[in-house]
Formats: sequence, C-alpha cells, structure tokens
Amino acid sequence: MFRNDPQLTTTRYFERDFSTQAVKIFHGEYFATADTTAITTLLGSCVSVCLFDRISGVGGMNHFMLPKVLLEKDATRCSAPYAPACGHPCSARYGECALKQLLERLEMLGATRIRLEAKLFGGGRVMAGGADIGGKNTAFALGYLEERGIPVVASDLGDCCPRKLVFFPATGRVFVKRLSTESIGTNRCP
Repeated sequence: MFRNDPQLTTTRYFERDFSTQAVKIFHGEYFATADTTAITTLLGSCVSVCLFDRISGVGGMNHFMLPKVLLEKDATRCSAPYAPACGHPCSARYGECALKQLLERLEMLGATRIRLEAKLFGGGRVMAGGADIGGKNTAFALGYLEERGIPVVASDLGDCCPRKLVFFPATGRVFVKRLSTESIGTNRCP
C-alpha cells in the first residue's frame, strides 16, 4: 500500500531534552517545516537525509528503509520514480521516493535547491549476517545527492549501532545519540 503524503502521519510532541516542539517520524515518513519545530527519529539500517536551506530557514528530514521501489521479484515499479516522466505514486519507504517528496515539500515551503545542504545518518548493520541493507541505503543516498549537486556537510553512517536523531531544520543542527544494540534487543553485528 502506498501513501500519498506520509508527512501527514507524523506524531507531534514536546521534546523535553531540548525544551521544544517536535515531530517524530517513522520509516516511510518525512517532514519539512519553515518554523522551529524539531524532527526526531530512531534509525538502524534505515537512512535519514536531513536537508536544509540556511538562508530561508526551511528544512526537513526523511526516514527510508530501502533504496529502490520494488514490488515483485526485483521488478521495479518505475525505472526512475523520481523523474517527471514517472506517473506512478511512490512510497517514502524507498529512498528515491523519500528524497523526491522531501525536495518537493522543501521547495513548496520556500527552500532553494541550489542552497540546500545535507546531513545523513543511519545505514547501520545492526543485525548479524544477512544482506547489508544499511550499506545499500547509504550508497544510494550519497549517489542521489551527488547527482543533484547537494553537498553532504555532515554524516554518521554505517557501524553496528542504532541512532536517535534530533534535527533542527531552521538551523541545520543535528544531535545524534548512538544506542547500544543490547538495550533495544537486537543481535550486535560482528
């Protein structure tokens, strides 16, 4: 099932550690704002891209699970879902859609694409064995931003730990807390 606007499913709350209003996003969601609202999430192998325009004070963050849109047996829904020629709706669970939707929302709020800066987080290998989904998510996000000329000014990617993020879009500041895998009940990678 694909959601047309995952931004609307966010949870608002008061972030006590920073004494500010905040929005919590989960996998497959994004949020963009032109005010002082903080955006938070918890990441494992997923990646969050924080984009912000320092001049306009507009910024946002997404939280995606996989790089590409796949429906059945490696068949892609659209060869390039972020391209204007693709008319299929896409889900922010996938990097190419999550970034497309976040960029569109930022521009609607007054951000200018040539002034955008990026900070990337997550992409951990938090489970022992299996495919390195976090590495694939990381490679996708870095490539997507490089193709569009959006500089990555900070990142905390990979490793074997989940992360809690608190992003302040108006200023671009991000606070990252690395969590132990034992505290959340997962197997630590070797």
